[in-house]
Amino acid sequence: MSPPDRGSKAPIPADAWRTYRRLIGYLRPHRGMFALGMLGAIVFSISMVSFTAFAKVFGDGTFENRDPRTIVWLPLALIGLFLLRGLGDFTQTYCMGYVGRRIVKRLRGQIFERIVSLPVSYFDRNSSSVLLTKLTHNTEQIGQAATDSVLITLREALTIVGSIVALFYFNARLAAIALIMGPLVAWLIGIINKKFRRYSHRIQDSMGDITRIAKETLDAPRVIKVYNAENYQAAQFEGVNEHNRRSHMRLVLTKGLSNPVVQMVTATGSAIVLSIAIADAIAGRQSMGDLLAFFVALVGIAQPLRSLVGVSGPLQQGIAAGQSIFQLIDEHQEPQGGDRVVAQARGEIEYQNVSFAYPTGDATKLHGVNLKVSAGERVAIVGKTGSGKSTLVNLLPRFYEPNSGSIRLDGHDIREYRLQNLRDQIAVVTQDVVLFNDTIRANITFGRKVTDEQIERAAEAALVTEFVRDLPAGLDTMVGDRGVLLSGGQRQRISIARALLKNAPILILDEATSQLDSESERIIQTALEKFMQNRTTLVIAHRLSTIENADRILVIEAGTIVESGTHAELIAKQGEYAKLHRMQFNV
Repeated sequence: MSPPDRGSKAPIPADAWRTYRRLIGYLRPHRGMFALGMLGAIVFSISMVSFTAFAKVFGDGTFENRDPRTIVWLPLALIGLFLLRGLGDFTQTYCMGYVGRRIVKRLRGQIFERIVSLPVSYFDRNSSSVLLTKLTHNTEQIGQAATDSVLITLREALTIVGSIVALFYFNARLAAIALIMGPLVAWLIGIINKKFRRYSHRIQDSMGDITRIAKETLDAPRVIKVYNAENYQAAQFEGVNEHNRRSHMRLVLTKGLSNPVVQMVTATGSAIVLSIAIADAIAGRQSMGDLLAFFVALVGIAQPLRSLVGVSGPLQQGIAAGQSIFQLIDEHQEPQGGDRVVAQARGEIEYQNVSFAYPTGDATKLHGVNLKVSAGERVAIVGKTGSGKSTLVNLLPRFYEPNSGSIRLDGHDIREYRLQNLRDQIAVVTQDVVLFNDTIRANITFGRKVTDEQIERAAEAALVTEFVRDLPAGLDTMVGDRGVLLSGGQRQRISIARALLKNAPILILDEATSQLDSESERIIQTALEKFMQNRTTLVIAHRLSTIENADRILVIEAGTIVESGTHAELIAKQGEYAKLHRMQFNV
Protein backbone atom coordinates (compact mmCIF):
# COMPACT_ATOMS: atom_id res chain seq x y z
CA MET A 1 0.00 0.00 0.00
CA SER A 2 1.29 3.45 -0.89
CA PRO A 3 1.65 5.85 2.02
CA PRO A 4 -0.78 8.78 2.22
CA ASP A 5 2.01 11.27 1.70
CA ARG A 6 5.78 11.08 1.55
CA GLY A 7 7.21 10.56 5.00
CA SER A 8 3.87 9.96 6.72
CA LYS A 9 4.49 6.26 7.33
CA ALA A 10 7.56 4.33 8.46
CA PRO A 11 8.81 1.73 5.99
CA ILE A 12 7.07 -1.63 6.25
CA PRO A 13 9.51 -4.58 6.40
CA ALA A 14 10.24 -6.33 3.10
CA ASP A 15 8.34 -9.51 4.01
CA ALA A 16 5.28 -7.45 4.94
CA TRP A 17 5.50 -5.58 1.64
CA ARG A 18 5.66 -8.88 -0.25
CA THR A 19 2.62 -10.11 1.64
CA TYR A 20 0.68 -6.94 0.94
CA ARG A 21 1.57 -6.95 -2.76
CA ARG A 22 0.29 -10.50 -2.92
CA LEU A 23 -2.93 -9.45 -1.19
CA ILE A 24 -3.40 -6.63 -3.70
CA GLY A 25 -3.06 -9.26 -6.45
CA TYR A 26 -6.43 -10.65 -5.37
CA LEU A 27 -8.02 -7.39 -6.58
CA ARG A 28 -7.21 -8.04 -10.26
CA PRO A 29 -10.27 -10.18 -11.10
CA HIS A 30 -12.48 -7.43 -9.64
CA ARG A 31 -10.62 -4.38 -10.93
CA GLY A 32 -13.77 -2.94 -12.56
CA MET A 33 -15.74 -2.91 -9.33
CA PHE A 34 -12.64 -1.85 -7.41
CA ALA A 35 -12.08 1.08 -9.82
CA LEU A 36 -15.71 2.12 -9.36
CA GLY A 37 -15.20 2.07 -5.59
CA MET A 38 -12.07 4.18 -5.97
CA LEU A 39 -14.01 6.61 -8.15
CA GLY A 40 -16.55 6.90 -5.33
CA ALA A 41 -13.67 7.63 -2.93
CA ILE A 42 -12.38 10.35 -5.26
CA VAL A 43 -15.86 11.91 -5.51
CA PHE A 44 -16.09 11.80 -1.71
CA SER A 45 -12.70 13.53 -1.35
CA ILE A 46 -13.59 16.21 -3.90
CA SER A 47 -16.82 16.95 -2.04
CA MET A 48 -14.93 17.29 1.25
CA VAL A 49 -12.29 19.63 -0.21
CA SER A 50 -15.04 21.65 -1.91
CA PHE A 51 -16.20 22.82 1.52
CA THR A 52 -13.18 25.16 1.56
CA ALA A 53 -14.50 26.91 -1.56
CA PHE A 54 -17.96 26.96 0.03
CA ALA A 55 -16.47 28.63 3.13
CA LYS A 56 -14.65 31.21 0.94
CA VAL A 57 -17.85 32.21 -0.87
CA PHE A 58 -19.83 32.13 2.38
CA GLY A 59 -17.35 34.47 4.15
CA ASP A 60 -16.93 36.94 1.33
CA GLY A 61 -20.54 36.91 0.10
CA THR A 62 -22.17 37.12 3.52
CA PHE A 63 -19.84 39.15 5.78
CA GLU A 64 -17.99 41.40 3.31
CA ASN A 65 -20.06 41.83 0.11
CA ARG A 66 -23.45 41.09 1.75
CA ASP A 67 -24.73 39.60 -1.50
CA PRO A 68 -28.47 38.74 -1.17
CA ARG A 69 -28.18 35.99 -3.77
CA THR A 70 -26.25 33.89 -1.24
CA ILE A 71 -29.52 33.45 0.67
CA VAL A 72 -30.74 31.09 -2.09
CA TRP A 73 -27.83 29.47 -3.81
CA LEU A 74 -25.54 28.87 -0.80
CA PRO A 75 -28.11 26.54 0.88
CA LEU A 76 -28.63 24.85 -2.50
CA ALA A 77 -24.87 24.48 -2.89
CA LEU A 78 -24.69 22.93 0.57
CA ILE A 79 -27.35 20.36 -0.36
CA GLY A 80 -25.47 19.65 -3.61
CA LEU A 81 -22.20 19.08 -1.76
CA PHE A 82 -23.82 16.64 0.65
CA LEU A 83 -25.57 14.88 -2.24
CA LEU A 84 -22.23 14.49 -4.00
CA ARG A 85 -20.64 13.31 -0.75
CA GLY A 86 -23.42 10.76 -0.18
CA LEU A 87 -23.14 9.41 -3.73
CA GLY A 88 -19.39 8.93 -3.35
CA ASP A 89 -19.82 7.36 0.09
CA PHE A 90 -22.41 4.82 -1.11
CA THR A 91 -20.39 3.89 -4.20
CA GLN A 92 -17.16 3.32 -2.29
CA THR A 93 -18.88 1.40 0.53
CA TYR A 94 -20.85 -0.97 -1.70
CA CYS A 95 -18.16 -1.61 -4.28
CA MET A 96 -15.41 -2.22 -1.74
CA GLY A 97 -17.73 -4.42 0.30
CA TYR A 98 -18.42 -6.48 -2.83
CA VAL A 99 -14.73 -6.84 -3.65
CA GLY A 100 -13.82 -7.60 -0.03
CA ARG A 101 -16.32 -10.47 0.25
CA ARG A 102 -15.14 -11.87 -3.08
CA ILE A 103 -11.56 -11.90 -1.81
CA VAL A 104 -12.57 -13.59 1.46
CA LYS A 105 -14.54 -16.23 -0.48
CA ARG A 106 -11.64 -16.91 -2.84
CA LEU A 107 -9.10 -17.13 -0.02
CA ARG A 108 -11.28 -19.52 1.96
CA GLY A 109 -11.71 -21.65 -1.14
CA GLN A 110 -7.94 -21.74 -1.70
CA ILE A 111 -7.26 -22.58 1.96
CA PHE A 112 -9.82 -25.38 1.97
CA GLU A 113 -8.53 -26.81 -1.30
CA ARG A 114 -5.00 -26.74 0.08
CA ILE A 115 -6.05 -28.36 3.37
CA VAL A 116 -7.71 -31.33 1.64
CA SER A 117 -4.66 -31.81 -0.61
CA LEU A 118 -2.04 -31.71 2.16
CA PRO A 119 -0.31 -34.94 3.16
CA VAL A 120 -1.39 -36.72 6.35
CA SER A 121 2.00 -35.92 7.89
CA TYR A 122 1.11 -32.21 7.86
CA PHE A 123 -1.88 -32.84 10.14
CA ASP A 124 0.36 -34.83 12.47
CA ARG A 125 2.48 -31.71 12.98
CA ASN A 126 -0.21 -29.00 13.01
CA SER A 127 -3.30 -28.43 15.12
CA SER A 128 -6.62 -28.61 13.29
CA SER A 129 -7.85 -25.73 15.46
CA VAL A 130 -5.13 -23.43 14.12
CA LEU A 131 -6.17 -24.37 10.58
CA LEU A 132 -9.80 -23.55 11.43
CA THR A 133 -8.71 -20.14 12.76
CA LYS A 134 -6.92 -19.40 9.50
CA LEU A 135 -9.96 -20.49 7.51
CA THR A 136 -12.46 -18.39 9.47
CA HIS A 137 -10.87 -15.57 11.50
CA ASN A 138 -7.77 -14.67 9.51
CA THR A 139 -9.53 -14.46 6.15
CA GLU A 140 -11.92 -11.81 7.49
CA GLN A 141 -9.00 -9.60 8.44
CA ILE A 142 -7.43 -9.99 5.01
CA GLY A 143 -10.61 -8.82 3.27
CA GLN A 144 -10.41 -5.55 5.18
CA ALA A 145 -6.69 -5.12 4.57
CA ALA A 146 -6.95 -5.68 0.83
CA THR A 147 -9.82 -3.26 0.20
CA ASP A 148 -10.61 -0.87 3.04
CA SER A 149 -7.00 0.07 3.67
CA VAL A 150 -6.48 0.99 0.00
CA LEU A 151 -9.77 2.85 -0.08
CA ILE A 152 -9.16 4.80 3.12
CA THR A 153 -5.57 5.60 2.15
CA LEU A 154 -6.60 6.96 -1.26
CA ARG A 155 -9.64 8.84 0.01
CA GLU A 156 -7.98 10.42 3.02
CA ALA A 157 -4.72 11.09 1.18
CA LEU A 158 -6.61 12.90 -1.58
CA THR A 159 -8.55 14.88 1.03
CA ILE A 160 -5.33 15.83 2.83
CA VAL A 161 -3.55 16.75 -0.42
CA GLY A 162 -6.58 18.79 -1.56
CA SER A 163 -6.73 20.56 1.79
CA ILE A 164 -2.98 21.31 1.67
CA VAL A 165 -3.36 22.74 -1.85
CA ALA A 166 -6.21 24.90 -0.53
CA LEU A 167 -4.03 26.06 2.38
CA PHE A 168 -1.28 27.16 0.01
CA TYR A 169 -3.80 28.82 -2.27
CA PHE A 170 -5.31 30.94 0.50
CA ASN A 171 -2.10 31.62 2.47
CA ALA A 172 1.16 29.99 1.39
CA ARG A 173 3.16 31.38 4.33
CA LEU A 174 0.83 29.89 6.93
CA ALA A 175 0.59 26.61 5.00
CA ALA A 176 4.39 26.25 5.09
CA ILE A 177 4.38 26.83 8.86
CA ALA A 178 1.63 24.19 9.30
CA LEU A 179 3.62 21.55 7.37
CA ILE A 180 6.57 21.82 9.76
CA MET A 181 4.69 19.36 12.00
CA GLY A 182 4.76 16.70 9.23
CA PRO A 183 8.04 14.90 10.16
CA LEU A 184 6.99 14.60 13.81
CA VAL A 185 3.62 13.10 12.82
CA ALA A 186 5.37 10.66 10.44
CA TRP A 187 7.69 9.51 13.23
CA LEU A 188 4.75 8.90 15.56
CA ILE A 189 2.85 6.91 12.91
CA GLY A 190 5.95 4.76 12.30
CA ILE A 191 6.10 3.78 15.99
CA ILE A 192 2.36 3.05 16.00
CA ASN A 193 2.69 0.76 12.94
CA LYS A 194 5.41 -1.34 14.59
CA LYS A 195 3.28 -1.88 17.68
CA PHE A 196 0.21 -2.72 15.61
CA ARG A 197 2.18 -5.35 13.68
CA ARG A 198 3.64 -6.93 16.84
CA TYR A 199 0.32 -7.18 18.70
CA SER A 200 -1.51 -8.42 15.58
CA HIS A 201 0.80 -11.45 15.38
CA ARG A 202 0.20 -12.20 19.06
CA ILE A 203 -3.57 -12.01 18.58
CA GLN A 204 -3.39 -14.43 15.62
CA ASP A 205 -1.52 -16.98 17.76
CA SER A 206 -3.84 -16.60 20.75
CA MET A 207 -6.95 -17.09 18.57
CA GLY A 208 -5.48 -20.40 17.41
CA ASP A 209 -5.07 -21.49 21.05
CA ILE A 210 -8.64 -20.46 21.90
CA THR A 211 -10.04 -22.43 18.96
CA ARG A 212 -7.90 -25.46 19.84
CA ILE A 213 -9.05 -25.73 23.46
CA ALA A 214 -12.68 -24.99 22.55
CA LYS A 215 -12.65 -27.67 19.85
CA GLU A 216 -11.05 -30.24 22.17
CA THR A 217 -13.72 -29.52 24.79
CA LEU A 218 -16.60 -29.72 22.32
CA ASP A 219 -15.26 -32.99 20.88
CA ALA A 220 -14.98 -34.76 24.24
CA PRO A 221 -17.84 -33.73 26.58
CA ARG A 222 -18.26 -37.25 28.00
CA VAL A 223 -14.58 -37.67 28.86
CA ILE A 224 -14.49 -34.26 30.54
CA LYS A 225 -17.58 -35.03 32.62
CA VAL A 226 -16.63 -38.52 33.69
CA TYR A 227 -13.24 -37.30 34.91
CA ASN A 228 -14.76 -34.17 36.50
CA ALA A 229 -12.34 -32.15 34.40
CA GLU A 230 -14.67 -29.20 33.85
CA ASN A 231 -12.60 -26.94 36.09
CA TYR A 232 -9.36 -28.09 34.48
CA GLN A 233 -10.62 -27.32 30.98
CA ALA A 234 -12.09 -24.02 32.19
CA ALA A 235 -8.69 -23.09 33.65
CA GLN A 236 -6.97 -24.02 30.39
CA PHE A 237 -9.42 -21.88 28.44
CA GLU A 238 -9.13 -19.01 30.93
CA GLY A 239 -5.36 -18.96 30.40
CA VAL A 240 -5.49 -18.61 26.63
CA ASN A 241 -8.56 -16.36 26.80
CA GLU A 242 -6.74 -14.01 29.18
CA HIS A 243 -3.67 -14.01 26.94
CA ASN A 244 -5.90 -13.06 24.01
CA ARG A 245 -7.53 -10.30 26.10
CA ARG A 246 -4.14 -8.88 27.11
CA SER A 247 -2.95 -8.90 23.51
CA HIS A 248 -6.13 -7.17 22.39
CA MET A 249 -5.88 -4.61 25.18
CA ARG A 250 -2.33 -3.76 24.17
CA LEU A 251 -3.65 -3.20 20.66
CA VAL A 252 -6.57 -1.17 22.02
CA LEU A 253 -4.18 0.88 24.16
CA THR A 254 -2.04 1.61 21.11
CA LYS A 255 -5.14 2.55 19.11
CA GLY A 256 -6.47 4.65 21.98
CA LEU A 257 -3.25 6.59 22.41
CA SER A 258 -2.34 6.92 18.74
CA ASN A 259 -5.15 9.23 17.66
CA PRO A 260 -5.07 11.59 20.67
CA VAL A 261 -1.27 11.93 20.48
CA VAL A 262 -1.24 12.56 16.73
CA GLN A 263 -4.24 14.85 17.02
CA MET A 264 -2.62 16.79 19.89
CA VAL A 265 0.54 17.35 17.90
CA THR A 266 -1.54 18.41 14.90
CA ALA A 267 -3.77 20.64 17.04
CA THR A 268 -0.75 22.38 18.58
CA GLY A 269 0.60 23.27 15.16
CA SER A 270 -2.89 24.25 13.97
CA ALA A 271 -3.41 26.52 16.98
CA ILE A 272 -0.19 28.40 16.24
CA VAL A 273 -1.15 28.77 12.59
CA LEU A 274 -4.70 29.80 13.46
CA SER A 275 -3.52 32.57 15.79
CA ILE A 276 -1.34 33.99 13.00
CA ALA A 277 -4.24 33.71 10.52
CA ILE A 278 -6.61 35.58 12.84
CA ALA A 279 -4.00 38.28 13.34
CA ASP A 280 -3.69 38.65 9.54
CA ALA A 281 -7.48 38.93 9.20
CA ILE A 282 -7.73 41.57 11.91
CA ALA A 283 -4.90 43.52 10.31
CA GLY A 284 -6.68 43.34 6.94
CA ARG A 285 -4.04 41.23 5.25
CA GLN A 286 -6.69 38.64 4.25
CA SER A 287 -10.46 38.65 3.76
CA MET A 288 -13.02 36.95 5.96
CA GLY A 289 -13.65 34.44 3.17
CA ASP A 290 -9.95 33.58 3.01
CA LEU A 291 -9.82 33.16 6.78
CA LEU A 292 -12.87 30.87 6.85
CA ALA A 293 -11.61 28.84 3.88
CA PHE A 294 -8.15 28.51 5.42
CA PHE A 295 -9.69 27.47 8.73
CA VAL A 296 -11.97 24.85 7.06
CA ALA A 297 -9.02 23.44 5.10
CA LEU A 298 -6.85 23.31 8.21
CA VAL A 299 -9.55 21.58 10.29
CA GLY A 300 -10.35 19.34 7.31
CA ILE A 301 -6.92 17.69 7.62
CA ALA A 302 -7.60 16.42 11.16
CA GLN A 303 -10.25 13.76 10.41
CA PRO A 304 -8.47 12.25 7.37
CA LEU A 305 -5.24 12.17 9.36
CA ARG A 306 -7.01 10.32 12.16
CA SER A 307 -8.41 7.83 9.64
CA LEU A 308 -4.94 7.26 8.20
CA VAL A 309 -3.61 6.52 11.67
CA GLY A 310 -6.61 4.26 12.36
CA VAL A 311 -6.14 2.24 9.16
CA SER A 312 -2.74 1.09 10.37
CA GLY A 313 -4.34 -1.32 12.86
CA PRO A 314 -6.51 -3.29 10.40
CA LEU A 315 -3.73 -3.09 7.80
CA GLN A 316 -1.11 -4.62 10.10
CA GLN A 317 -3.61 -7.23 11.31
CA GLY A 318 -4.39 -8.10 7.71
CA ILE A 319 -0.70 -8.41 6.82
CA ALA A 320 -0.11 -10.66 9.85
CA ALA A 321 -3.12 -12.78 8.84
CA GLY A 322 -1.90 -12.84 5.24
CA GLN A 323 1.54 -14.10 6.22
CA SER A 324 -0.09 -16.91 8.20
CA ILE A 325 -2.51 -17.84 5.40
CA PHE A 326 0.00 -17.69 2.57
CA GLN A 327 2.34 -19.92 4.56
CA LEU A 328 -0.45 -22.52 4.52
CA ILE A 329 -1.41 -21.97 0.86
CA ASP A 330 2.25 -22.36 -0.15
CA GLU A 331 2.57 -25.73 1.58
CA HIS A 332 3.36 -28.54 -0.87
CA GLN A 333 0.43 -30.82 -1.59
CA GLU A 334 0.94 -34.56 -1.42
CA PRO A 335 2.60 -36.11 -4.52
CA GLN A 336 0.04 -37.00 -7.16
CA GLY A 337 1.92 -40.09 -8.33
CA GLY A 338 2.64 -41.30 -11.85
CA ASP A 339 0.46 -41.78 -14.92
CA ARG A 340 -0.55 -45.40 -14.44
CA VAL A 341 -4.33 -45.87 -14.25
CA VAL A 342 -6.26 -49.14 -13.96
CA ALA A 343 -9.99 -49.78 -13.85
CA GLN A 344 -9.61 -52.34 -11.07
CA ALA A 345 -6.44 -53.86 -9.68
CA ARG A 346 -6.09 -57.61 -9.01
CA GLY A 347 -4.96 -56.81 -5.47
CA GLU A 348 -1.53 -58.42 -5.27
CA ILE A 349 0.58 -56.46 -2.75
CA GLU A 350 4.32 -56.66 -2.11
CA TYR A 351 6.49 -54.78 0.41
CA GLN A 352 10.15 -54.90 -0.60
CA ASN A 353 12.66 -54.08 2.17
CA VAL A 354 10.47 -51.22 3.44
CA SER A 355 11.76 -49.02 6.26
CA PHE A 356 9.95 -46.04 7.74
CA ALA A 357 10.24 -43.58 10.64
CA TYR A 358 7.88 -40.72 11.44
CA PRO A 359 9.36 -37.22 10.93
CA THR A 360 8.08 -36.27 14.41
CA GLY A 361 10.50 -38.77 15.98
CA ASP A 362 7.77 -41.20 17.02
CA ALA A 363 9.16 -44.54 18.19
CA THR A 364 6.84 -46.48 15.85
CA LYS A 365 8.85 -47.41 12.74
CA LEU A 366 9.45 -50.23 10.29
CA HIS A 367 12.75 -51.97 9.63
CA GLY A 368 13.34 -53.72 6.31
CA VAL A 369 9.87 -55.25 6.00
CA ASN A 370 9.39 -57.83 3.23
CA LEU A 371 5.87 -59.08 2.64
CA LYS A 372 3.94 -60.51 -0.29
CA VAL A 373 0.15 -60.82 -0.26
CA SER A 374 -1.59 -62.69 -3.05
CA ALA A 375 -4.72 -61.32 -4.70
CA GLY A 376 -7.78 -62.27 -2.64
CA GLU A 377 -5.70 -63.39 0.35
CA ARG A 378 -6.83 -62.52 3.87
CA VAL A 379 -3.85 -61.50 6.02
CA ALA A 380 -4.14 -60.58 9.70
CA ILE A 381 -1.55 -58.41 11.41
CA VAL A 382 -1.13 -58.61 15.19
CA GLY A 383 1.32 -57.29 17.75
CA LYS A 384 1.68 -55.10 20.77
CA THR A 385 0.57 -51.47 20.77
CA GLY A 386 3.14 -49.33 18.99
CA SER A 387 4.73 -52.25 17.14
CA GLY A 388 4.03 -50.75 13.69
CA LYS A 389 0.83 -52.52 12.56
CA SER A 390 -1.08 -49.39 11.49
CA THR A 391 2.09 -47.85 10.09
CA LEU A 392 2.49 -50.84 7.78
CA VAL A 393 -0.96 -50.52 6.21
CA ASN A 394 -0.88 -46.68 6.16
CA LEU A 395 1.97 -46.83 3.65
CA LEU A 396 -0.19 -48.67 1.09
CA PRO A 397 -2.57 -45.75 0.27
CA ARG A 398 0.47 -43.43 0.46
CA PHE A 399 -0.59 -41.60 3.61
CA TYR A 400 3.15 -41.65 4.28
CA GLU A 401 6.18 -42.36 2.10
CA PRO A 402 8.73 -45.06 3.03
CA ASN A 403 12.23 -43.88 3.91
CA SER A 404 13.61 -46.77 1.85
CA GLY A 405 12.37 -49.76 -0.09
CA SER A 406 9.24 -49.93 -2.23
CA ILE A 407 5.65 -51.14 -2.20
CA ARG A 408 4.20 -52.77 -5.30
CA LEU A 409 0.63 -53.33 -6.42
CA ASP A 410 0.15 -55.97 -9.12
CA GLY A 411 3.88 -55.84 -9.84
CA HIS A 412 4.10 -52.05 -10.21
CA ASP A 413 5.52 -49.57 -7.70
CA ILE A 414 2.58 -47.72 -6.11
CA ARG A 415 4.33 -44.43 -6.98
CA GLU A 416 3.72 -45.23 -10.65
CA TYR A 417 -0.05 -45.08 -10.11
CA ARG A 418 -1.93 -41.84 -10.20
CA LEU A 419 -2.65 -41.17 -6.52
CA GLN A 420 -6.42 -40.89 -6.92
CA ASN A 421 -6.50 -44.11 -8.94
CA LEU A 422 -4.38 -45.92 -6.36
CA ARG A 423 -6.77 -44.93 -3.57
CA ASP A 424 -9.73 -46.02 -5.71
CA GLN A 425 -8.39 -49.56 -5.27
CA ILE A 426 -8.45 -49.41 -1.46
CA ALA A 427 -11.31 -49.33 1.06
CA VAL A 428 -10.64 -48.71 4.74
CA VAL A 429 -12.73 -49.46 7.83
CA THR A 430 -11.20 -48.28 11.11
CA GLN A 431 -12.13 -48.32 14.78
CA ASP A 432 -12.55 -44.53 14.71
CA VAL A 433 -15.60 -44.22 12.48
CA VAL A 434 -15.93 -40.78 10.91
CA LEU A 435 -19.48 -39.77 10.09
CA PHE A 436 -20.55 -36.32 8.96
CA ASN A 437 -23.52 -34.31 10.19
CA ASP A 438 -25.73 -35.41 7.33
CA THR A 439 -28.14 -38.23 6.49
CA ILE A 440 -27.29 -41.93 6.62
CA ARG A 441 -27.66 -42.01 2.82
CA ALA A 442 -25.18 -39.13 2.34
CA ASN A 443 -22.69 -40.77 4.69
CA ILE A 444 -22.85 -44.03 2.74
CA THR A 445 -22.43 -42.40 -0.68
CA PHE A 446 -19.93 -39.78 0.55
CA GLY A 447 -19.98 -37.83 -2.69
CA ARG A 448 -20.23 -40.80 -5.07
CA LYS A 449 -22.79 -40.60 -7.87
CA VAL A 450 -24.71 -43.85 -7.45
CA THR A 451 -28.28 -45.05 -7.77
CA ASP A 452 -30.67 -45.62 -4.88
CA GLU A 453 -30.60 -49.34 -5.71
CA GLN A 454 -26.80 -49.46 -5.23
CA ILE A 455 -27.10 -47.62 -1.91
CA GLU A 456 -29.77 -50.00 -0.69
CA ARG A 457 -27.71 -53.05 -1.72
CA ALA A 458 -24.68 -51.74 0.20
CA ALA A 459 -26.87 -50.94 3.22
CA GLU A 460 -28.39 -54.42 3.08
CA ALA A 461 -25.01 -56.16 2.84
CA ALA A 462 -23.63 -54.13 5.76
CA LEU A 463 -26.75 -54.86 7.84
CA VAL A 464 -27.61 -51.14 7.98
CA THR A 465 -31.20 -51.85 6.95
CA GLU A 466 -31.72 -53.85 10.16
CA PHE A 467 -31.87 -50.63 12.21
CA VAL A 468 -32.81 -48.18 9.44
CA ARG A 469 -36.20 -49.79 8.85
CA ASP A 470 -37.20 -48.77 12.38
CA LEU A 471 -36.34 -45.11 11.76
CA PRO A 472 -39.17 -42.82 10.50
CA ALA A 473 -36.95 -41.16 7.87
CA GLY A 474 -35.10 -44.36 6.94
CA LEU A 475 -31.86 -43.70 5.07
CA ASP A 476 -32.62 -39.98 5.17
CA THR A 477 -32.28 -39.88 8.97
CA MET A 478 -29.72 -37.34 10.23
CA VAL A 479 -26.86 -38.94 12.17
CA GLY A 480 -25.83 -35.85 14.18
CA ASP A 481 -22.37 -34.44 14.73
CA ARG A 482 -19.87 -37.28 14.18
CA GLY A 483 -22.80 -39.73 14.26
CA VAL A 484 -23.64 -39.02 17.91
CA LEU A 485 -27.31 -39.96 17.40
CA LEU A 486 -26.36 -43.56 16.53
CA SER A 487 -24.80 -46.36 18.53
CA GLY A 488 -21.21 -47.52 17.95
CA GLY A 489 -22.37 -50.62 16.10
CA GLN A 490 -24.71 -48.61 13.88
CA ARG A 491 -21.96 -46.16 13.00
CA GLN A 492 -19.60 -49.01 12.15
CA ARG A 493 -22.18 -50.63 9.87
CA ILE A 494 -22.58 -47.35 7.97
CA SER A 495 -18.79 -47.22 7.62
CA ILE A 496 -18.80 -50.75 6.18
CA ALA A 497 -21.63 -49.83 3.78
CA ARG A 498 -19.55 -46.87 2.59
CA ALA A 499 -16.61 -49.20 1.93
CA LEU A 500 -18.87 -51.76 0.22
CA LEU A 501 -20.23 -49.11 -2.12
CA LYS A 502 -16.69 -48.26 -3.14
CA ASN A 503 -16.25 -51.88 -4.24
CA ALA A 504 -12.44 -51.73 -4.03
CA PRO A 505 -10.33 -54.87 -4.58
CA ILE A 506 -8.24 -54.17 -1.42
CA LEU A 507 -9.75 -53.86 2.02
CA ILE A 508 -7.98 -52.59 5.16
CA LEU A 509 -9.64 -53.32 8.50
CA ASP A 510 -7.86 -51.43 11.27
CA GLU A 511 -9.30 -52.56 14.61
CA ALA A 512 -12.72 -52.39 12.97
CA THR A 513 -14.55 -54.11 15.85
CA SER A 514 -12.33 -53.34 18.84
CA GLN A 515 -14.70 -50.81 20.42
CA LEU A 516 -17.89 -52.81 20.02
CA ASP A 517 -19.73 -55.03 22.48
CA SER A 518 -19.94 -58.76 21.79
CA GLU A 519 -23.36 -58.63 20.12
CA SER A 520 -22.43 -55.68 17.88
CA GLU A 521 -19.10 -57.33 17.09
CA ARG A 522 -20.88 -60.52 16.02
CA ILE A 523 -23.18 -58.56 13.69
CA ILE A 524 -20.32 -56.50 12.24
CA GLN A 525 -18.16 -59.61 11.82
CA THR A 526 -20.96 -61.25 9.82
CA ALA A 527 -21.12 -58.22 7.52
CA LEU A 528 -17.34 -58.16 7.16
CA GLU A 529 -17.16 -61.86 6.30
CA LYS A 530 -19.37 -61.21 3.27
CA PHE A 531 -17.38 -58.11 2.41
CA MET A 532 -13.97 -59.82 2.52
CA GLN A 533 -14.87 -62.46 -0.05
CA ASN A 534 -12.74 -62.19 -3.21
CA ARG A 535 -10.89 -59.15 -1.83
CA THR A 536 -7.31 -58.79 -0.70
CA THR A 537 -7.77 -58.02 2.98
CA LEU A 538 -5.34 -56.70 5.57
CA VAL A 539 -6.81 -57.05 9.06
CA ILE A 540 -5.32 -55.39 12.15
CA ALA A 541 -6.83 -56.82 15.31
CA HIS A 542 -6.22 -57.01 19.02
CA ARG A 543 -8.97 -59.56 19.56
CA LEU A 544 -7.31 -62.68 18.23
CA SER A 545 -10.59 -64.57 18.11
CA THR A 546 -11.66 -62.43 15.14
CA ILE A 547 -8.73 -63.42 12.93
CA GLU A 548 -8.34 -67.16 13.57
CA ASN A 549 -9.78 -67.93 10.13
CA ALA A 550 -7.32 -65.66 8.29
CA ASP A 551 -5.29 -67.23 5.48
CA ARG A 552 -2.14 -65.94 7.16
CA ILE A 553 -1.29 -64.19 10.40
CA LEU A 554 1.71 -61.86 10.76
CA VAL A 555 3.21 -60.95 14.11
CA ILE A 556 5.00 -57.58 14.19
CA GLU A 557 7.36 -56.58 16.95
CA ALA A 558 9.30 -53.29 17.00
CA GLY A 559 8.63 -52.68 13.30
CA THR A 560 9.75 -56.13 12.14
CA ILE A 561 7.74 -59.20 11.06
CA VAL A 562 8.86 -61.88 13.52
CA GLU A 563 6.32 -64.63 12.74
CA SER A 564 4.10 -65.66 9.85
CA GLY A 565 1.67 -68.55 9.40
CA THR A 566 -1.86 -69.78 10.03
CA HIS A 567 -3.46 -69.72 13.46
CA ALA A 568 -2.79 -73.43 14.00
CA GLU A 569 0.82 -73.20 12.80
CA LEU A 570 1.63 -70.26 15.08
CA ILE A 571 -0.01 -71.86 18.10
CA ALA A 572 2.00 -75.01 17.50
CA LYS A 573 5.19 -72.94 17.15
CA GLN A 574 4.74 -71.59 20.69
CA GLY A 575 6.29 -68.22 19.77
CA GLU A 576 5.13 -64.62 20.11
CA TYR A 577 1.65 -65.27 18.68
CA ALA A 578 1.07 -68.15 21.09
CA LYS A 579 2.20 -65.90 23.93
CA LEU A 580 -0.26 -63.18 22.89
CA HIS A 581 -2.99 -65.78 22.55
CA ARG A 582 -2.38 -67.19 26.03
CA MET A 583 -2.28 -63.72 27.61
CA GLN A 584 -5.54 -62.71 25.98
CA PHE A 585 -7.52 -65.82 26.72
CA ASN A 586 -6.13 -66.25 30.22
CA VAL A 587 -7.51 -62.83 30.94
